[in-house]
Amino acid sequence: MDHKHLNYFLALAKTLHFSRASELCHISAPTLSRNIKQLESEVGVMLFLRDNRSVKLTREGLAFIDYATSTLANWQRFKANLKEPQQYIYGNVSIYCSVTASYSFLHHILEQLRAQHQHIEITLNTGDPALAINRVLDGHESMAIAAKPNKLPAQIAFVDIGYSPLVFIAPKIACSITQKLASNTNSIDWSELEFIVPEQGFARQRLEQWWRKNNIQGKIYAQVAGHEAMVSMVSLGFGIAMIPKIVLDNSPLQDKVHVLQTNTHAPKGIDIGLAVLHKELNDPAISALWNIAQNMGEKII
Repeated sequence: MDHKHLNYFLALAKTLHFSRASELCHISAPTLSRNIKQLESEVGVMLFLRDNRSVKLTREGLAFIDYATSTLANWQRFKANLKEPQQYIYGNVSIYCSVTASYSFLHHILEQLRAQHQHIEITLNTGDPALAINRVLDGHESMAIAAKPNKLPAQIAFVDIGYSPLVFIAPKIACSITQKLASNTNSIDWSELEFIVPEQGFARQRLEQWWRKNNIQGKIYAQVAGHEAMVSMVSLGFGIAMIPKIVLDNSPLQDKVHVLQTNTHAPKGIDIGLAVLHKELNDPAISALWNIAQNMGEKII
């Protein structure tokens, strides 16, 4: 039985969604569908019930999960013992994170991974950090670097790997924002300033909490996906923004903005960590990355 078909089956059994499963397998949805049909023909039973709206496992499909999982695990062990006298770990792990996290926190994790486990392959997707936890919950990626929410979903395991304060930034160029700041030399009138804010997510929640705590009627100029784009808009004079300091420290535009000193209580910073589904920690490759992240977390405590 083709091991490729077993991998495709497990991806679809995990997501119950052809588009998401094909994304995990790096193939098109029609190709995935064709391979699943070939597998069902070989097995001799229907493994999935599907229509235009949903995909469900049949009773035989549920039973086939154990067979596919154990078969692939035995194959990996056999391949490792055959090719290498030592017990190397093989596998592919997909990770989601922001652009900033990819060359800060993730860089350190992958540096250790490459030194310890050369046979683990990584698939990396970057995007809005506000989506990180949901990307893992929805099965798009195995792991994600994310801001720790006030309440973690029960399915998620989370290990701290860093911390970043939240800072307010303003443009340096001559514009209406710098004029307003210059006219209030003693204290900042926050309600007179336009804000560039995240579309959603933890940082957006922290900003709104800070507004309420300080009785500020925040004027929103634009809602942006991704902190890096927020720095860009601030540098052009469109408004001010609250961002994680680590984003500013790694931004190529950091010399075009400056940090505002608040005369009120600063917003609480964010804990940053690696998120994964508890059930995925049984995977040797995922577990290897998790252990590296845990060691990072112990060093920052």
